[in-house]
Amino acid sequence: MKVDYIIVGFGLAGLMFVEKLKKQNKSFVVFENSSQNSSKVAAGMFNPVVLKRFTAVWNGKAQIDYALPLFQNIEKRLDKSYIEYIDIYRSFKSIEEQNNWYAACDKPILLNYMTTPLLANTNSEINAPFKFGKLKNTGRLKVKELLADCKIELIRNKLIREETFNYDALLIANVLEYNDIKAEKIVFCEGFGLKDNPYFNYLPMNEAKGELITIHAPKLKMNFLLKSAIFVLPLGNDLYKVGATFNWKDKTQKPTEEGRLELINKLKTAIDTPYKIVNHVAGIRPTIKDRRPIIGTHPKYKKLAILNGLGTRGVMLAPTMAAILYNHLENNQNIEKEINCNRFNS
Repeated sequence: MKVDYIIVGFGLAGLMFVEKLKKQNKSFVVFENSSQNSSKVAAGMFNPVVLKRFTAVWNGKAQIDYALPLFQNIEKRLDKSYIEYIDIYRSFKSIEEQNNWYAACDKPILLNYMTTPLLANTNSEINAPFKFGKLKNTGRLKVKELLADCKIELIRNKLIREETFNYDALLIANVLEYNDIKAEKIVFCEGFGLKDNPYFNYLPMNEAKGELITIHAPKLKMNFLLKSAIFVLPLGNDLYKVGATFNWKDKTQKPTEEGRLELINKLKTAIDTPYKIVNHVAGIRPTIKDRRPIIGTHPKYKKLAILNGLGTRGVMLAPTMAAILYNHLENNQNIEKEINCNRFNS
């Protein structure tokens, strides 16, 4: 079997590189062992505003403008709906935060998202004594459903192998050989799995475990994402996703009692309503120490490439980073230093 590319990993990074290959009529095969689940458990939000400081996300608007049409094309192809537009209400803790919000609203790059005036809280189940700031033109991608449907499509077309990639079986020469496959290039999109990759595990991944719970809260009746000490995202049928924790020490993907209690305690500051926890999940965010993606090629083996380090904003970053990497591999276009994996080469 001969292909242009081998793709290892099928989270958001792997999916968007596959979509780029399809558009360019490149042949490929995907290896996916479902060992990484950060894409599947994440909220999948797209929002170009850092809600802690009311500043613009790095290249956020441009990333969203590029990403949404690509996801819409997948929706049309599969006749499914994955994009859900939903406003974000930022709950203020003080008058000072209100003033900071007003100041940020004057920034031209944020005009299409941040709104004034402030909104009073009319929901007795929510704790928001200092009002809300509303973000518009934001939303979420149903990542878990999207990945599952795209995986079925790959299975149907015999383009995916549900097995662990064996690095020792990879032969690097003018043409890459892996068991019965010959390929021109290979792209590793493994998320936290990077730690086991002998070709790229020298990169300084500062991964962070995140835990989320889903609650059933029939009295809450909220149709926006509430951002307070945590976020509360409506899923429909009185279900809400609540998250997320940041744990820099625990590298397991198992939910913990410590994480559950942290979410419960933070949730008390955001809402005051009866609820029941119906689900509890965890995942490892593939975050790099300088909070930028890592894309590019191995310093010695130029046929080996990486697309990783998307952190908490994979929905926004993955399409743009996949395009940049593809254009580098196929058209020798430059990758800026701040996202090039070679910025860490000694």
